[in-house]
Amino acid sequence: MLLIRRAILLPLAALCLTFTALTSSAQTADRDSLETFLEVTGFDVALESIALSADAAPQMLGLQAEDFGSEWQRLVAEVFKTELMHDMAVDILEKTLSAPLLKHAADFYASDLGQRLVVAENSSHMIEEDGLKSESGGQIIEGLKSIDSPRVAILERLNAASGSEDSSLRSIQEIQIRFLMAAAGAGVIEMQMDEPDLREAMRSQEDELRVSLRQSALEGAAYTYQAFSDAEMIDYAVALEHDDMKQVYDLMNAVQYEIMADRFEAVAARLRVMQPSQDL
Repeated sequence: MLLIRRAILLPLAALCLTFTALTSSAQTADRDSLETFLEVTGFDVALESIALSADAAPQMLGLQAEDFGSEWQRLVAEVFKTELMHDMAVDILEKTLSAPLLKHAADFYASDLGQRLVVAENSSHMIEEDGLKSESGGQIIEGLKSIDSPRVAILERLNAASGSEDSSLRSIQEIQIRFLMAAAGAGVIEMQMDEPDLREAMRSQEDELRVSLRQSALEGAAYTYQAFSDAEMIDYAVALEHDDMKQVYDLMNAVQYEIMADRFEAVAARLRVMQPSQDL
């Protein structure tokens, strides 16, 4: 699915999303249906790709993952275990995703276009080096703009349809606040400001972060969907603009960010017993 991923890697940027507020009054989906839903939509791969954002944790502390040597990879493998994140997502969705909304989204992604999109998105999610997508996508965008292609506007429409920029920005800020506060609570760092001041400092950088998010999303979409026609991209945008799909995407984004925040807090707790080192 077209979700915002690894934006945590941006510089200092209330996961207050309430899952019950996103829940339909209709009966929620059963676990078997949810397992199928995760696979047909590609959300299972999106969850797995959360582990690729792990190196942002030491970066927020002014360190690099390499500073912890081989211990860092062992920590990532344990904290960001695919099966664990998968189960966390299913547990949340079982209580929040209604059967009608699940069917609406699954029906689209099970279509020929939907399955081709999932293949492209899954491949894009699991690229470990974000710079590849950014550089290649940026070159594509430059080329499109040089010929006044309508493709750029179509991609912007697609990104706008996939989720609220405001909620994404707030979620990214909350992930970082939760991680830094957890790191301070574990004695990993000494905070030079309290939480309200930290939130204010992040609010002062919102304009810069918003621009970075928008540009990163555009470059990512240009790279991911380069093999699709403009007509197919318009069809995708129309599908994402449907009210039912919007509700599904709101929930999927909330689930992804909550799992990411939870796992970063777990990293903070583990860093307390780790010291930067170098492998011999």
